[in-house]
Formats: sequence, structure tokens, C-alpha cells
Amino acid sequence: AGSQLRQIYDKIDNLLSGKPVQSAGRTVSVTQHPEGLQFVYYKLAEKFVNQGEEEVSSHHDSAFPIAVVASGIWEMHPRVGDLFLAHLHRKCPYAVPFYPEMKEGMPLEEYQRMLGYQVKDSKVEEQDHFLKRMSGMIRLYAAIIQIQWPYGSKQGTHPHGLHNGWRWLAQMLNLDPLADVTATVLFDFLEVCGNALMNKYQDQFWKLMLFIREDYIPRIEAITSSTQMGSLMRFKQFLEECLQKKEVPLPKGTLKPSFWKS
Repeated sequence: AGSQLRQIYDKIDNLLSGKPVQSAGRTVSVTQHPEGLQFVYYKLAEKFVNQGEEEVSSHHDSAFPIAVVASGIWEMHPRVGDLFLAHLHRKCPYAVPFYPEMKEGMPLEEYQRMLGYQVKDSKVEEQDHFLKRMSGMIRLYAAIIQIQWPYGSKQGTHPHGLHNGWRWLAQMLNLDPLADVTATVLFDFLEVCGNALMNKYQDQFWKLMLFIREDYIPRIEAITSSTQMGSLMRFKQFLEECLQKKEVPLPKGTLKPSFWKS
């Protein structure tokens, strides 16, 4: 409910503002230690990224409630936003977007970690699990850039607004695609952020969508094996429906004005 989100936001904002806050039955304050505030900035930013990786990856609708709080905290406490991007880019290089290259002499495990895979005891996580985590983080990022906390005292410009999504999309399409990954993150990003980008960029947006269909999809197809077709087919279907209707549907989980009365 909207009222619950306000309580969560206020508690985090109070903590970062140096006010005492109740947590796990005790009173805590960042002023209790000289490095307290810097530590909380770092851990909070990490927590937001973890929520994308764990919560949003399993429940797509949760992207917007988490994003609106993260966006509001980012606006009031810019350091959290800087650290959020740092954690996000380390865990999900595709949010940069960037495809790390394997350097000569680099151990395979180190390279797999750079690509975002979890490696434990020399065992790499399953591809499905890896893609699910990347999807969650991309979806959270796509939600954050388009939504602002409605009760901010400043209500200035968005701390990391929609133009970053346009830049991300353009840079993504300048990279040679990766099998499985590229189709997955493009679909996740456009499903969450496509409607907002369409409304802002209009004709330019549709030119980009046509470019994806005519030029970029064939490049993904050329490097995709028969066992990797699932994510590509899902993305192609989404793209075709949008171009046919000349409309990108509102993403599931969008916070409507009535939400804030709950």
C-alpha cells in the first residue's frame, strides 16, 4: 500500500538525515560512528540492487514500489544513487551497457564473474538462474529512471531520468549482440520502460524500434543456437505486437494515482 511505502521511505530518509530510528528493537543513528553515514550509504545502495536481483527477478510487479523509494532516496541523498550505480554495474555489466572481454591469461572463473555469473567452488550457476537475476536488475533500473517519489520536498528534476534510458538503448544497439543475454535484457528493459520512452521520444522511438526489427534482430538470430531461442522469440513477439499496434503497453505494476490513497 502507498501508506506502507511512505513509512519505509520516511524511516530510510530519517536514518540518512542523522535522526534516531528504531530497528530490531533498538534505537540506531548514523551519528553513533564517524563512518556510520558512509557505511549506511554503501549498504543501502547494495540492498536496493539486491532487491532487483532477488525480489524483482521473481516478482516483476515489485519493480515499481522498490524503484519509487530508491528514486526518492536518490533525489534527497545523491550519494546513494552513485553507489547504487556502482553496485549495479559491478553485478550486472549489461546495465552500463558493457560486455566484458576475456583478456589474455585471465582465469575462466574471473571472466565468468565479470560477466555477472555467480561462481561457487568452481561451479558456475545455471544459465536460466543467471538470466533471471540480470532481468531483475535491468527491470529495477528501467523502473527507477522513469518514476519519482511524489512527496519530495524539492521535486526538482529526476536524479537519473529517462534520458539515461534512451542513452542506454542507443549504446546497447551499438554493441555486437551476445546470444541469450542481449535479447533478454532488451526485452526486459523495453517491457518496463518502453511506454515511457515512447511518450517522450515519439517518432524517434519508433524509428529505433524499426531499426531493432529490421537490422538488430537478424544480428541476434545469426549468433543464436536452437537451444537459446526462447528469449529471442519472446522479444520478437513483443516487438511485433508493439509495431503492429503502434503502442507499447503500460508495464505491469505501474503505480497509479489511486495507489497513493491506499
